[in-house]
Amino acid sequence: MKKQLAKLVAGLTVAALASLSVPAVSGAATTLRIWTDADRKASVEKVARVWGKKKGVTVTVVQKDFGKIRDDLKTVDTATAPDVIVGAHDWVGELAANGSIIPLTVSKSVAAKIPSYSLDAFSYANAKGNKVLYGAPVALENVGLVVNTRVAKVPTSFDDMVKQALAFQKKAAGNFGLVIPGGDAYHNYPLFSGLCGYVFGKDAKGNLNPNDVGVGNSKLLANAGAIDSWNKTGLLSSKVDYGIAKNAFLAGKAAFWVTGPWEKDTLDKSGLKVKIVQMPKNKCDSVPFLGVQGFMVTKFAKTHKVESQARDLVGSYMMSAGAQTQLSSENGRAPANIDAAAKITDPLLKQFAAAGKGGVPMPNIPEMSSVWGDLGTAWTNVFKGSDATSAKTAFRTAGKNIVAKIG
Repeated sequence: MKKQLAKLVAGLTVAALASLSVPAVSGAATTLRIWTDADRKASVEKVARVWGKKKGVTVTVVQKDFGKIRDDLKTVDTATAPDVIVGAHDWVGELAANGSIIPLTVSKSVAAKIPSYSLDAFSYANAKGNKVLYGAPVALENVGLVVNTRVAKVPTSFDDMVKQALAFQKKAAGNFGLVIPGGDAYHNYPLFSGLCGYVFGKDAKGNLNPNDVGVGNSKLLANAGAIDSWNKTGLLSSKVDYGIAKNAFLAGKAAFWVTGPWEKDTLDKSGLKVKIVQMPKNKCDSVPFLGVQGFMVTKFAKTHKVESQARDLVGSYMMSAGAQTQLSSENGRAPANIDAAAKITDPLLKQFAAAGKGGVPMPNIPEMSSVWGDLGTAWTNVFKGSDATSAKTAFRTAGKNIVAKIG
């Protein structure tokens, strides 16, 4: 990991520097505008204003719908545009490509406290194929296998999980063994990776390679018969959506549920005894997708003459253990900073974080937009009961369609 981190830091566009010191502006108020969503607004205000008070900067936090932050950044008037945005790592490819966000400068000491996969998630290759950091990772999330320990044991293997799930399913009408939203490529990713599926491979420099699509790769297709068996036994069904899955588990009608830390409070209040683990290894490691939330500096910071301040807030302060500990306590997500992560005391959040070990950051390159639809359709089609498409056919077709769309 240390070698990977060293390579990443060396590849950043701007040479690693000591944290910037931003003096207060004399004679005029300096204002920095941040866009974030409702779920994070209060915590971002609290943390950013501590920084602003020290630096003599007035921080204004504007609430936006999460999905509109990225889209509105393309059309916003310069006068009301944000200097910093809070968003998802898989926005980076599109926003970096169209020039909406600018590269970050980070010190070696700051970068050393952030795992390489989190930095990779907010990095995008430049014209020379070198990784460029475009955001500060602050929070991680991933799905885990939630076990109702009153009706099932933490599985010792993938086969043990399936065996327990089917046994519970047969105990009573309306029981489910394993509940995962049908047709959801994100929630089904541990099944996909466990059968040796992947979305994009990497090139010689470690960058995502859109010419290497692994959705219909030979190993996955060779293992696809397992998916057909899960359909045949009714272990998984396209009729199960997120609501059905959640309600069944909370009612004690499901032994296992695949979900993420956004349900931590629900689980805390449920009265159920649960344990959260990573889905057991199948043919390959059954790792989840990783979602990384973070801060990015926009091109408007330079226009507003607050580029230095924005870089300091994002590239130094928001990557610190203190800031990330506060954000984590407010938002219920595992911090990216390793020192802050070590301080997690909430049992379920700690278990969700451990379930993400070895996870794959959702691809952040623009070509990922060509993946979700066909991959989700494949999952829907293989769990349609008697009308299901064979898994080998469904994923081979999805892979071909994705390659054709990417061109």
